[in-house]
Amino acid sequence: MTLSHGTLAHRLIADHLVDGRMQPGHEIGLQIDQTLTQDATGTLVMQELEALGLDRVRTQVSVQYVDHNLLQADERNAEDHAFLRSACRRFGIWYSKPGNGVSHPTHMQYFGIPGRTLAGSDSHTCAAGSLGMLGLGTGGLEVALAMTGRPLYVTMPEIWGVRLTGRLPEWVSAKDVVLELLRRHGVKGAVNRILEYHGPGLAGLTAMDRHVIANMGAELGATTSVFPADTAVRDFLRTEGREADFRELTAEPDAVYDLTDEIDLSALEPLIARPTSPGNVVPVREVSGEPIGQAVIGSSANPGLRDFAIAAAIVAGRQTHPAVSFDINPTSREILADLTKMGSTFDLIAAGARIHQAGCLGCIGMGQAPAPGLGSLRTFPRNFPGRSGTEQDAVWLCSPETAAVSALTGEITDPRAWAAEEGVPYPRLRLPAHSTVNRAMFEPPLPPEQAARIELERGPNISGLPDFDPLPDVLDGPVLLKCGDNVSTDEISPAGAKALPYRSNIPRLAEFTFTRIDPDYPRRAAELATEGGPGRHFVVGGENYGQGSSREHAAITPRHLGLRAVVAKSYARIHWQNLANFGVLPLEFDDPADYDRFDVGDRLRLEHLHTALAPGAEPRLRLRNTTKDETYPVRHRLSDSRRRTLLDGGSIAALAREEQQHQRGASTDILATQADPGDLSHDG
Repeated sequence: MTLSHGTLAHRLIADHLVDGRMQPGHEIGLQIDQTLTQDATGTLVMQELEALGLDRVRTQVSVQYVDHNLLQADERNAEDHAFLRSACRRFGIWYSKPGNGVSHPTHMQYFGIPGRTLAGSDSHTCAAGSLGMLGLGTGGLEVALAMTGRPLYVTMPEIWGVRLTGRLPEWVSAKDVVLELLRRHGVKGAVNRILEYHGPGLAGLTAMDRHVIANMGAELGATTSVFPADTAVRDFLRTEGREADFRELTAEPDAVYDLTDEIDLSALEPLIARPTSPGNVVPVREVSGEPIGQAVIGSSANPGLRDFAIAAAIVAGRQTHPAVSFDINPTSREILADLTKMGSTFDLIAAGARIHQAGCLGCIGMGQAPAPGLGSLRTFPRNFPGRSGTEQDAVWLCSPETAAVSALTGEITDPRAWAAEEGVPYPRLRLPAHSTVNRAMFEPPLPPEQAARIELERGPNISGLPDFDPLPDVLDGPVLLKCGDNVSTDEISPAGAKALPYRSNIPRLAEFTFTRIDPDYPRRAAELATEGGPGRHFVVGGENYGQGSSREHAAITPRHLGLRAVVAKSYARIHWQNLANFGVLPLEFDDPADYDRFDVGDRLRLEHLHTALAPGAEPRLRLRNTTKDETYPVRHRLSDSRRRTLLDGGSIAALAREEQQHQRGASTDILATQADPGDLSHDG
């Protein structure tokens, strides 16, 4: 096989490589320049920094955003905001105030620099590739370790070159580009791959257009996405008053890719993802006429000023359908200010739009929950079942053009057909040459001497990290849950206005675990509990187990309830890492057909785990089903260091033990949380 070379992705990796070989499937360690955390995952990261004994972050820039849990129906979210601010002041982290904006576009506006690496405890950190960065979404503990200056370990991916030609037609925009890739390749199409975009078609895509495409690389399963830092990036940074941060970065003219694809932008048409998967993509014209009750524009998937301004221009002088709630979630305060200066905010309000604060909001199920079964068109990245906050939802993913036109008609409408019927020309926008930069919404890090005196502010809803016991030599317990393919972390640990306010209270949040699949799971887990702790049990999963959000809660809360092993056909990358980080053994079927031989209630047994997981031991085990008197071959993909971590009960426990050894003068290997090579499934 000819390995790729001369690509921009290789250049970015080589510039930050501190360990390993740049060969697909091999483990590599990368030095991280910047980190990004958000409030839905950041409280755990800050507690992990405390547990690690960090004095001050050692990255070039670390930023904590408050963008997910903005609704303050009671005191819980406000308590978490206060805790996060105190942690930022203590550890030397920038603090983005509530309402300042969604982390990914806001970071792009204020901190993104071509050529830098960015690790984020949010799966859509890959959006930073729009600026020629290497943005990697990962679990919170990996981000915490990067903040201490340790390398981030990942599997070296293949580089998938996507050549763009032509120019987008009228009524088609960047969202349709990434939807086309999802139509072709599905939610697992870019597993263990970096999507690198190149070709003459780039000339017609702005930096924010590229953000739309790079952001939803996560939905394809990509490790990340990369665009060159070219004229479009220079123009964006100039608009933000940061042209001095520009650095031209492109692939070599003779770059060779492991895989290739090509999209003629001029041949695209408006596309839409049907409920309930981003990969279920069809042309809008094929589903036109479906009634809707909501259209929402915003989120990190369509975050640019253009995305809101085009919607405003479409509805200007018109009134949205009386049956439709037309919701606008500005993605940053800067964009809301610019939209207002342009007069577009007035056009939206006059047309019946509801203007919300800058943040994720409906994208994570924090408000704007739709009516059951009635179509909700959203410019969001995900439409997993129940993620909207409504259990029987019907969420479609589309471009701002399709959402705005459909808001006027009350049904899914191909914007080209509407424009032809109404005689409406495609709007020509004049965006401001300079953005309304407002750095006052960021609180900078305190000087070290002041930071050292800061105490963390803990409200009563912040429980702290649980203590997890080591993995026993024998695991014996029932299958408490069997689930199908593509189970998302939203289904394991739900988001939304009911559950997320407990994100810092693990015992309380655990009561929501798996309830979208089996409402009785928490109760049955509790019934297994003994005086010595939670009852040990297994979960059986299908393909792509744990796709979606990077939230660690989807590993921690089942672990809190006694989950000690998952046996699945394949895993999403980040969730697989999170399971191992918190002491849950992630196993895969040698023969995926064995999945059908398991039933809820079957009693399973794994023996001699301390020997089986010893360094250098073969990565295969025998799983005994004592109920059916059958044995199945299963395997793991744990490196030696992660085996030790898992045997200790998880990464925090392992690091604490190693720190104790270090204090006694022992030589230790503190890099015990590295990801492992192997054909893992995709990055959620």
